[in-house]
Amino acid sequence: MKLVVGLGNPGARYNFTRHNFGFLALDFYFKVRGIGWKDKPKFGALWAREEDTIFIKPQDYYNESGRVVQEFMRFYKILLGDVLVVCDDFNLEFGKIRYRAQGSAGGNNGLKSIISTLGTEEFARLRVGTGNDELRRKMGDMDFVLSKFTPEEKEKLPEILGEVVGRIDEVI
Repeated sequence: MKLVVGLGNPGARYNFTRHNFGFLALDFYFKVRGIGWKDKPKFGALWAREEDTIFIKPQDYYNESGRVVQEFMRFYKILLGDVLVVCDDFNLEFGKIRYRAQGSAGGNNGLKSIISTLGTEEFARLRVGTGNDELRRKMGDMDFVLSKFTPEEKEKLPEILGEVVGRIDEVI
């Protein structure tokens, strides 16, 4: 059994914000693959099961995602090597995608929560770059990650998300 986790914040006000790239990626994946979310949340997450893969969007806030990930892993007896977390990374150039089989949180508070809860860094992550240095300097980090994509960035989203879909498929 595999677990694919999209990180983001719940609620409409966070739709199409940089910090919700994980949610956006899974929603796009579902649209392309014709998958639908279950009607009832489980363990505090929107979820779906497709063959031997469970997909989740934790509905705790971004910085508190670890608990939900741990609940799914325990219940379904999912091994660390079968977990993939999809998240944003403002230190990566916009649209750049980086896969790591394991590693540090690199300043990402969602990854910090998961690492802290699981007690290890040994799970895969797919980071999607949201970097825009000029805008980040003007806004500061917290406002930047919660900001909406610029019109120019929005135009590039389908191509980026298409690549993310391919990467998720490679991992699972």
